[in-house]
Amino acid sequence: MPVERLLEAPVRVPLAIAQVLVEAGIDHVFGMPGGRTGAIFDALYDYRDRIRAVLVREEGLAAVMADVYGRLTGKPGVAMGQGAFLLTNAGMGIVEAFLAGSPVLLLSDLSDSSPLSHHAPYQAGTGDYGTWDAQATIAGYTQRVFVAREPAQAVQDTQLAIKHALSTPSGPVAVLFHSAALAAEVGPDTTPRLYGTAAYLPAQRAAAPLESVERAARTLRDARRPVILAGNGVRLAHAQKQLRDLAELLDVPVATTAAGKGVFPETHALALGVFGTFGLEAANVLISEADVVCAVGTKLGPTDTAGENPRLLDPDRQVFIQIDAEARNASWTFPAEHALVGDAGVVLTQLRAALDAFGAPHSRNGRRSRVAEFHQRFASFDTAESASDESPIHPLRLIKELHRALPSDAIVTGDAGENRLFMLHHFQTRDGMEYLQPAGVGGMGYAVPAALAAKLVFPRRPAVAVCGDGGFGIAMNGLLTAIDERIRIVVVVFDNGMLGWVRHGQGERPVASEFAAHDYAAIARAMGCLGLRVTEPLQLAPALSQALAADRPAVVDVVTSGRMTFRDVSADLSRLTAQAVV
Repeated sequence: MPVERLLEAPVRVPLAIAQVLVEAGIDHVFGMPGGRTGAIFDALYDYRDRIRAVLVREEGLAAVMADVYGRLTGKPGVAMGQGAFLLTNAGMGIVEAFLAGSPVLLLSDLSDSSPLSHHAPYQAGTGDYGTWDAQATIAGYTQRVFVAREPAQAVQDTQLAIKHALSTPSGPVAVLFHSAALAAEVGPDTTPRLYGTAAYLPAQRAAAPLESVERAARTLRDARRPVILAGNGVRLAHAQKQLRDLAELLDVPVATTAAGKGVFPETHALALGVFGTFGLEAANVLISEADVVCAVGTKLGPTDTAGENPRLLDPDRQVFIQIDAEARNASWTFPAEHALVGDAGVVLTQLRAALDAFGAPHSRNGRRSRVAEFHQRFASFDTAESASDESPIHPLRLIKELHRALPSDAIVTGDAGENRLFMLHHFQTRDGMEYLQPAGVGGMGYAVPAALAAKLVFPRRPAVAVCGDGGFGIAMNGLLTAIDERIRIVVVVFDNGMLGWVRHGQGERPVASEFAAHDYAAIARAMGCLGLRVTEPLQLAPALSQALAADRPAVVDVVTSGRMTFRDVSADLSRLTAQAVV
């Protein structure tokens, strides 16, 4: 690659920063102008044909939108705003991106009042006596924090932050600008010299050693009852096709973690659905009987492993193949006999090539029919409650109607709480459908801004946020952004008048877990959205159809029963065999 200078003539530092974003392929910035970042927003005006600046009503939405942009595009999602507010209000979205490994770029400031920062000026985050410490505040939940105090440093730090956000492990990286850095100019003769952003972008994805891949391929080929466990790392690597190709080559059943839901279509004949603490019984039973477990892009956390229950997963009786981009994640929870460190898409392609060379296995033991048998036995996606005519509406009836109503190219975004568990367990994703949820930190208020970002990334696909009334209350200001920015999303609210997981966990001692009755559809209409309130099951299908066809953002407020609880979707581990396959 020939060396290119970033600039041919002197420009203001904010304009050079905007040019860096363009060269990195970033086409959206989410946030609220404030403090010294106002100068960078001003620079975006000159690039408005290349970068869309999306104004949110609160910084927390910007961070979630940046997280989702990063997950869907593989480019850093940018959240920008004043330090005192971006780095505090946006905490949930930043932590989610940090734990989920989403590439995110946080552009903020120190709000300094140079040369008086050591005299405790208003809002300053320099860390001087009498001020707050912006760098220390954000350092605990970002991959790295750059503090730019010099003009050229401000530009290079932005480039380096993009590099770090995309490097393994990917995640959020912050750049905090000092006023002196943004107030100056940079040019072709600046010291240090400024070069094109392309040099800071990852050149290629990592592959695993060929010998290790071949050994793992032989193990997978010769397994009698193999399973694949797929996590969010498959999504981050955009490796859904490679995962499907490998599964279909060997007829290997595929289960996903909560974070990985949607990376393998749950209508596929080999799909087991979500496994673990809140997973499907069919998935957990078949995983417990596996002799070879291939884990792709998952850390195998406690909720995935049902508290590391040996009935579900046990390296003493199962052989583990683990594929992860980060070497520290391999053999983290369980020792993996075959640890393949590399990009999920690249390594899955390597495995496929090795298997093609070895030839297909002699027997596949009727694996597809076995998956179908277990789904039917345990009523994975079709239960009696799925057809319930009770009112208030049973959550499973709503979930079944959602499955019927949504087209295959829909992007579904989930929230936190019991509604997330119900959706994880019983909503069946289709081929071509994307499913995103806050499985890193699991904060409420995720679904609405996530749908906004998804619709901006894929404007021709329906984006549907599914949340509880608690999560909707946190993020309903996202509907104002939807109106302001003309982002046509659909929001479906599980409205049961409570924080369900909290309330049902309190038993006979309820406290701070119940809401007054609110008409969220009326609130939506007051904001300029289509608002539909559903109280009877027969109203669901027409309401969802109307919302999906609307020419503006829509809210479907569904009055749901509180009779179903998180315990109803908790795994029954007593059914697991915990016996080695012979």
